[in-house]
Amino acid sequence: MKIAILIAGFPPRSIGGVEIATLNIASELAERGHEVHIITTGDEKLKGDKRESLHIHYIQHDIVQESSLWAAISYAIKALVQIKKINPDIVHAQRFYREGLSAWLAKVFFKKPYCTWCHGADIYLSWRFKSIASKLFLKSADAVIALTQDMERKIQEICNRDAFVIPGGIDLRRFEGLSRKNAAKSSTDSERIILFVGRLHPLKGVAYLVEAMYTIIHSNPRVRLLIVGDGEERSNLENLTNKLGLAKYISFTGKVPHEKVPEYMATADVLVLPSLVEGFGVVLLEAMACGLPIVATNVGGIPEIVQDGENGLMAESENSREIADKVLMIFENDELRKRISQNNLEKAKNYSWKAVVDKLEKVYQGIIK
Repeated sequence: MKIAILIAGFPPRSIGGVEIATLNIASELAERGHEVHIITTGDEKLKGDKRESLHIHYIQHDIVQESSLWAAISYAIKALVQIKKINPDIVHAQRFYREGLSAWLAKVFFKKPYCTWCHGADIYLSWRFKSIASKLFLKSADAVIALTQDMERKIQEICNRDAFVIPGGIDLRRFEGLSRKNAAKSSTDSERIILFVGRLHPLKGVAYLVEAMYTIIHSNPRVRLLIVGDGEERSNLENLTNKLGLAKYISFTGKVPHEKVPEYMATADVLVLPSLVEGFGVVLLEAMACGLPIVATNVGGIPEIVQDGENGLMAESENSREIADKVLMIFENDELRKRISQNNLEKAKNYSWKAVVDKLEKVYQGIIK
């Protein structure tokens, strides 16, 4: 099967959750003998073992200007030229707005069937032309894929059509043999490390985690918060940290290579994801694969990954006090922490890329038939 996957950013230029997922999906499809073409932006040749089996086509486009209607149309036309050259059996759009326009045009002009995989922001957030885009690109798709049942329900509200539910995945091999340095800690050991990994954006709710630290250190001063990632919210978070007098308890690492994330998780005691909006949260799967306890907010698709009391603890969003209380529960209850850790190791096995692509292949085959 010849597959063209549309994704505006791709590693190493872009290393967000959707981009990393696209790389892993494409690599797994290629390993199964499919001819996989990635259509993305950029101009430098990507190298690496995982990419040798992929055909990568670059188009010159400034993805920073993606909110512009003209920029979206320009991107779509350039991608359409590549689709015509490739002549794929199926077009796969990662997200339904920018990439969805290209896939829709390929169907209109070249009769190419397409599926679109929604990843969160395109569904949950409001943006210009969303109503028009959903009626055209989602309605016309031969298949729509959602990461969670909650996202599927939202798609039904937006455009009154069903969607296949296929969760995201992780490369479990990255976590094999990873030693949890803190796994055997008891509540009497010295420093505890709280970890956040992700883009520093207001919707990630990191400000509430910083505020939670003010409460946490008054119960346990041997705690440090490690914030891994970068983004437009960083300066605000650093200012808040200084305002609350927490500079000695909170460290900002900035952007780190994705392959280094498991090392940070191996040294942590709990991962906190305090999002206000979250489609899926791949970082939760990575924490699970490390056997790392989780505290996450009860939003979007998170409750479909984290079951309260079983493989993590849930807190209400925008509630720093509740986040603090749940983190302290992890620290103060050795039995709970160890049970959650073990449950996470088992649950992570359900999210291998092999399992994800098994389901995706069936969607492709259904479309082509």
